[in-house]
Amino acid sequence: MLLSRQLARCRPSTFRRYVHKAPSIDLNPVTPDDITYFNEILPSSSVLTTLPPRSLPSSELAPFNNDWMNKYHGKSTTVLRPRSTQEVSDIVKWCNKRRIGIVPQGGNTGLVGGSVPVQDELVLSLGSMNKIRSFDPVSGILVADAGCILESLSDYLSPYNHIMPLDLGAKGSCQLGGNVSTNAGGLRLLRYGSLHGSVLGLEVVLPDGTILDQLSTLRKDNTGYDLKQLFIGAEGTLGVVTGISILTAPAPQSSNNVVLALPKFENVLPLYKQAKRQLSEILSAFEFFDRRAYDLAVKHGQGRALNEEDVEGAECFVLVETSGGKREHDEEKLTSFLETLMDANDPLINTGVLSQSPAQFAALWAIREGLTEAVSKEGKAYKYDISVPLGNFKEVVDTTREHLRSKGMLRDDAVKHVIGYGHVGDGNLHLNVVAAAYTAEIEDALEPFVYELVAKYRGSISAEHGIGVMKTHALQYSKSQVSIELMKKLKYLFDPNGIMNPGKVLP
Repeated sequence: MLLSRQLARCRPSTFRRYVHKAPSIDLNPVTPDDITYFNEILPSSSVLTTLPPRSLPSSELAPFNNDWMNKYHGKSTTVLRPRSTQEVSDIVKWCNKRRIGIVPQGGNTGLVGGSVPVQDELVLSLGSMNKIRSFDPVSGILVADAGCILESLSDYLSPYNHIMPLDLGAKGSCQLGGNVSTNAGGLRLLRYGSLHGSVLGLEVVLPDGTILDQLSTLRKDNTGYDLKQLFIGAEGTLGVVTGISILTAPAPQSSNNVVLALPKFENVLPLYKQAKRQLSEILSAFEFFDRRAYDLAVKHGQGRALNEEDVEGAECFVLVETSGGKREHDEEKLTSFLETLMDANDPLINTGVLSQSPAQFAALWAIREGLTEAVSKEGKAYKYDISVPLGNFKEVVDTTREHLRSKGMLRDDAVKHVIGYGHVGDGNLHLNVVAAAYTAEIEDALEPFVYELVAKYRGSISAEHGIGVMKTHALQYSKSQVSIELMKKLKYLFDPNGIMNPGKVLP
């Protein structure tokens, strides 16, 4: 449905490699003797190595040594693919004794280098641990292996009329263990909250190989320290998450979405306030993307919400989703909301498009979810996943752009675009600087500038992507020295040999 003072129908629709600075890590490399042991406890198909006796070409390990953006690069000689928690325990126990670094890896869809080796650590790929252990359709509690792909879990739950409490653009390849280990946020956080609330229990292999079984399916358990919370968002630095108990949500019986074109960014907050007031309990997503981000999505085939004449004069866009239990009730509330917007004396929006079918609903979401892919097709992206006050989203993007312009870097062979998009509902801005190539010159111009800008607003340098290797040096901009020292003490308590995902999270 097109909104432009009236309502009509929706139309579906060689570079220089820059290697991030790696911290010095005093650990041992994998040796042929280690491979002999791994071959004793794992089938040969679960051991990939460039070392004898198999001596695979290094290209076989490239998908595990490099992130999908081709920004972070490791030199691991060995990838192990365990199939059970006990196999993970045996591997970790051996590596702890031998002081071999371990990088737990799920779908390797992260954006801060957290799942890629810094040097030649062993990669522990959990993709073969992909069994659903149990599901209770009454309570909605799902227990699954860490290697289960998020979209596969959603497909499994569909016949039971339940959904996962998180949704990500990378849902087709990201794994639940990685989601938990990075405390992934995503598109449903406004409605269902963070994983700190929906994860009920965890099974974790500790750095000495001990299996910590806290795979509770209880909604309420007030017996001492809630240890599972330490591993949610720890990025594999305290142990390997192997099993997850998570509370899934009843599937909404009615879902709608609308993309609205706004004449200026200053209208986003009043629009959000009005959406919360009028849509209240059925509001499930409120996503923002600026004009440059939208144009890149259109350019790279992610879809087109509006005709060119309809987007003329739009400075930014908002995607609003509603989800509820009764279609007539939800549509009445959404229609009333849209009519209020269009009938206002000083409208907050220029126009908009309302989905009229499941295919059009998916097409509108594809624009927002496809922004990451569009950016990667346009160039090499420096991604800053930050939390700042909602009213400062545009200011952060504009200030960063002008800073790069003042450095003479805003040109086609250096920085091509500075764009912003994100989750208005939880104050999360994705600041993307799209460059022709990753270079030290561009990174030096961006850092610590961006982090200092975030600190100025008392924001967070990582809203949902984590710290990884990218932001270890910047932790001080969001955490006090007291907090960092406590985190280091926790790390040493769990992992005195420093084998778990070395070089990540902590400076």
